[in-house]
Amino acid sequence: MSTDPTAGSALAVDSHGRPQAEKTHDVTVVGSVNADLAIRLDELPPAGQTVRGSDAERGLGGKGANQAVAAARLGRSVTMVGAVGDDDEGRGLRSRLAGEGVDVEHVATVGAPTGVAVVLVHGGESTIVISPGANDHVDDARVREATAAVSSARVVLLQCEVPDEALVAAARLCTGLLVLNPAPARPLPPELLRRADLLVPNAGELAVLAGQDVAPDVDGLVAQARAVRPDGTTIVTRGERGSLVVTPGGHAEVAAVAADLVDATAAGDSFVAALADGLLDGLGLVEAARWAARVAAVTVSRPGASQSLPRKAEVPSEEEESS
Repeated sequence: MSTDPTAGSALAVDSHGRPQAEKTHDVTVVGSVNADLAIRLDELPPAGQTVRGSDAERGLGGKGANQAVAAARLGRSVTMVGAVGDDDEGRGLRSRLAGEGVDVEHVATVGAPTGVAVVLVHGGESTIVISPGANDHVDDARVREATAAVSSARVVLLQCEVPDEALVAAARLCTGLLVLNPAPARPLPPELLRRADLLVPNAGELAVLAGQDVAPDVDGLVAQARAVRPDGTTIVTRGERGSLVVTPGGHAEVAAVAADLVDATAAGDSFVAALADGLLDGLGLVEAARWAARVAAVTVSRPGASQSLPRKAEVPSEEEESS
């Protein structure tokens, strides 16, 4: 029986001794904006072969944009910091974000093509290839141009589809709660890992950060989480096996919510946004992870990326789920 992971580990926004800026909105997301091109397949083709897929579906994607839309649909005031190209796709995606209620003042238009993600959906899971384009232009200077938006947010969400320098700049400017979703996985600057109040990887991403193979069990995941961040809090997402909350004082397993798997593309993004939503509501870590599991369960039951993200009223209550 593990100890209570929330005991003595409150995520205080001033835990790093930073001056506190006045908070004017709930969430700022610093991250990617992509044009998604999704094709459904019965199976992935072997090398050198061609298979027939579904009609291509185009939509708003990118881990940053997905998390921004997810938070906005849950009722949060959200600002996005990112970049799109000076092209029809970029203008369309910027408009889509604004239509979701996301503040796009700091979504810059740059001299590079809008980022594109080719999403191959098979058996409910997805294989994704990204052409970053304009996302690679989200740098230190661009984040600093959005200083007020970052420093005045109650929560800042970061992912890894933009350069490290942007993530580090955002971490230095953040005076609220900093949530780092290290996806896609890559080694990250130690400063960033130390600064994050909450790290939210899946088991594979945690293994990359630890420089090890994927842990086979809970004990291994706990050991890796503590090796990466000995004094930090980490929530490891595990798909249908739920999530694992790890703090310096203990750990707890949180069960997944049963769902009919249609498309898992944006499941992790909806989990991260819902986790932030729960913490903003004053929930503890385990309770927030349970809420995030309920939101992610709705997400995976729908096709697509941003279009699959639920509004708060669309998430069944715990009583409805158990009936």
